[in-house]
Amino acid sequence: MNLKKTILFAVVILVLDQWSKIFIKTHFTYQEEIEVFSWFKIFFIENRGAAWGTQLSDFLPISERSAKFGLTLFRLFAIVGIAIWGYRSALKKAPSLLLIAIALIFAGALGNIIDSVFYGRLFTVSTPYSVATFAWDSSIGGYDNFFHGRVVDMLYFPLIDTTWPDWVPFLGSKPLRFFQPVFNIADSAISVGVFILLAFNKRVFPN
Repeated sequence: MNLKKTILFAVVILVLDQWSKIFIKTHFTYQEEIEVFSWFKIFFIENRGAAWGTQLSDFLPISERSAKFGLTLFRLFAIVGIAIWGYRSALKKAPSLLLIAIALIFAGALGNIIDSVFYGRLFTVSTPYSVATFAWDSSIGGYDNFFHGRVVDMLYFPLIDTTWPDWVPFLGSKPLRFFQPVFNIADSAISVGVFILLAFNKRVFPN
């Protein structure tokens, strides 16, 4: 797998990610849900922070907006590092599996960065009662500034959605849900890329 094929693969993943997010953002109200199967739903939410909604302000004594800006800057530096890693690996003719993993991680990270950097300016706010539109079609403008956009999530796999049996200590009768996080194609790409690096370590790093 050469450099051109690696770039093309990353671009395809990025386009799919952004197409799905823009479609959901402009066709779904906030928290609107469509059941595809009993174990798979399209459920539109927006993520203000990192993975699974974690925010730096949950751990550091800084404001939510400062935490969001810092997280976006960190992602920008990280994506540059990933790009350099992929470029050098391709020039050294690294194993194709390694290039695929790097392309997945790069495309996923860039996809979420685009949301964080631009979506606040590109779209009006999504609410449970109204669908967002492109900001240039509205007199209202975008819902926030650059670097403060929210990441669009929509893939939800409630493989188990029931309640704990009454006899279970402390948890009896409480909701039991697995898998609960809502994510997007970019998150999936990053997860698959990292899984490849860990599961096939000897193949991607033969030396």
